[in-house]
Amino acid sequence: MATQQVLGGQRMSLVTWRWAFWTCMSAVTVLALMPAVPHMPSTGWDKSNHLLAFTVLAVLGLRAYPTRTMAVLTGLLAFGGLIELLQSLTPDRMAEWADWLADSLGLLLGWGLVRGWGMVTSDKR
Repeated sequence: MATQQVLGGQRMSLVTWRWAFWTCMSAVTVLALMPAVPHMPSTGWDKSNHLLAFTVLAVLGLRAYPTRTMAVLTGLLAFGGLIELLQSLTPDRMAEWADWLADSLGLLLGWGLVRGWGMVTSDKR
């Protein structure tokens, strides 16, 4: 079925992937712009936080919109830039080019995971 994808032997609809993607986008936006708090979720290093967030966003986005690879990746790259711009306008955050680079690397990693995932799952349908 064109509107479903296989994950771990179970079918997930595009609606589910899209819901997960937009929920994750919202969470990343809030976490990126809220003042830092002592118990904020973290990997322990800011750049790996960016890498992880954008890897997850890329995987979810590419699964949610499987025919729109370039639009998803370009949009997420712009989203990363927008976050940095908005952080420069907040009193508690600062913009860094290195954060945007980590976002970009996360997008590449996510794209690679989805490509590899597709190769693994395509012959199991």
